[in-house]
Amino acid sequence: MTEISRTTSWLDTIKAFKHPRVVTMLFFGISAGIPILLIFSSLSLWLREAGVERSVVTYFSWAALGYSFKFVWAPLVDKLPLPLLTNMLGRRRAWLLFSQMMVIVAICLMAFTNPTSTTLTMMAWAAVLLGFSSATQDIVIDAYRIESAGSDLQTLMASTYIAGYRIGMLIAGAGALFLASYWGSTMETYNYLAWKWSYLAMASVMLIGVVTTFIISEPKLQQSDHALDNQKDYLGFLVLFVLAVAGFVTSFYISGDLAQAIKPTLTDLVANKHLAGFVIELARLSLALTVAVIIAKFVIRSGAIKKNIVEQTYIEPVKDFFQRYGWSLAWLLLALIGLYRISDIVLGVIANVFYQDLGFTKVEIATVVKGFGLAMTLVGGFLGGLLAVRYGVMRILFLGAVLSALTNLLFMMLANMGHDLPMLYLVISADNLSAGLASAAFIAFLSSLTNVSFTAVQYAIFSSLMTLLPKILGGYSGTMVEVMGYQQFFLITALMGMPVLILIFWADKRFDFKDVVIR
Repeated sequence: MTEISRTTSWLDTIKAFKHPRVVTMLFFGISAGIPILLIFSSLSLWLREAGVERSVVTYFSWAALGYSFKFVWAPLVDKLPLPLLTNMLGRRRAWLLFSQMMVIVAICLMAFTNPTSTTLTMMAWAAVLLGFSSATQDIVIDAYRIESAGSDLQTLMASTYIAGYRIGMLIAGAGALFLASYWGSTMETYNYLAWKWSYLAMASVMLIGVVTTFIISEPKLQQSDHALDNQKDYLGFLVLFVLAVAGFVTSFYISGDLAQAIKPTLTDLVANKHLAGFVIELARLSLALTVAVIIAKFVIRSGAIKKNIVEQTYIEPVKDFFQRYGWSLAWLLLALIGLYRISDIVLGVIANVFYQDLGFTKVEIATVVKGFGLAMTLVGGFLGGLLAVRYGVMRILFLGAVLSALTNLLFMMLANMGHDLPMLYLVISADNLSAGLASAAFIAFLSSLTNVSFTAVQYAIFSSLMTLLPKILGGYSGTMVEVMGYQQFFLITALMGMPVLILIFWADKRFDFKDVVIR
């Protein structure tokens, strides 16, 4: 295996990018990057052209909350075999293929839903399925990456994964916009068939991931002491998960009518309809989670599944993390993980709508934001991987956080200047360069915290926590812009990054993390 350290020459470090496992992550990155924009920016533009209000459009970003709760079903990926597929392909490859096929199905369902001729309910459910399936694919890819190579390659694998991810986002972002424009859909003349065929084209691109899954081999390093013992355990664990999820969804759905009835009263009480809406939605989410927990406890007490299996599945990975790092360090790390990407995620939800409101065309957005932005992200990811290997992960984390906050201020300038193409190039250059650099270091950082005995579960917890708060706030980004305007919104997103700098500084100073590298 290729050995990489800080004493290795720059040339040897660059040559390591040719390692087969590193190259594999490029193609898996493409497969992982395609679905996300079909929920976010591309879907936002589609719905806006169909006449859907801006505040409703940004609510659709909540369909991607599956990414933030994927730790709930990550144990299924670790423990449950898939009929026929697991015997044919192995545990990781079977789940990869299954999740990729579900992503394709979800994209096709969205393609066959016209927002102007039907209610948005079907589109919402298809988007939720896409978020769930894509998050499942991410769980398996993350586990595969950590298990398939040693610590010396993890940072570079993270870099190529980001490169592939951004290429996938380019295909689903710029590609979908170009196709929709080519087939005749604009803000003035909405054409459903243009978007339908664009989304079907995106579904076909997912075959890149499917082919990669068939080509690769199963990783040799996998956990072997936490598998379920027999078929009864398999069935019991699946029943537990299905019933808990069903309880969560049913409770959240039923509480919708009650929430609408209570909202006017609470709005009068707090004198702020947006705060009232946030409190009510948070209460609905808490109620749904409580119902799911109660159902899970009932299933366990009924004897359908052994209590020790549930503890081994959900409790042990958490205990292992706190035991390895200690109570105070563990909480500091979790806070850092939960806040690190808050600035760019909250801003990113409404970014395409912002460009459109400034008068940029879909072709300009596709060319500058997606095409040129991809090149800057690839450069940033490449630099992030090299610099993290040479100087340590924590230093590059700090640099990435500083740059992310500063680049948000450039969006304020763009909002003031309006339709200014050179300024858009400058903003996209800075934003994507810093995002690529920070992401490469951050993925490597998360991988370094993971115990191979709990690969899928622990990394799913970390990556879920990373996006939970930002995506919840991002769902209100459209409302925030309508209330305060774009300039103040961008200033707030920049200030959101300040606590991250303090957390990194504390971690580096108090726990001497400046020399942290992938273990």
